[in-house]
Amino acid sequence: QVQLVESGGGLVQPGGSLRLSCAASGSIFSINAMGWYRQAPGKQRELVAVVTSGGSSNYADSVKGRFTISRDGALNMVYLQMNSLKPEDTAVYYCKAERLDGLGSLLVYWGRGTQVTVSS
Repeated sequence: QVQLVESGGGLVQPGGSLRLSCAASGSIFSINAMGWYRQAPGKQRELVAVVTSGGSSNYADSVKGRFTISRDGALNMVYLQMNSLKPEDTAVYYCKAERLDGLGSLLVYWGRGTQVTVSS
């Protein structure tokens, strides 16, 4: 299986920046997409940004222009650069990976999450 470990979360002031990292290990050969999701207290988990093995990316409207997702060539390390952070960005951020198995089915893996708190 795939193991995902997030890092880089913390406490920042509004307007500040953080860079989250997600390291994938295990059966990473067939990973075709990785992304970041977040879940704030009392809210549903939502997509923040995704990047595919082909290099395309998508962002939630709420973070466009402020967040940037990037990866290494093997898609075993993914980053989320977060700028101009707002209090509403406060959430647990989760790394997600998708992998094709031998039958062509998608397997989904989640990291344990890293807390991002934006507060003065």
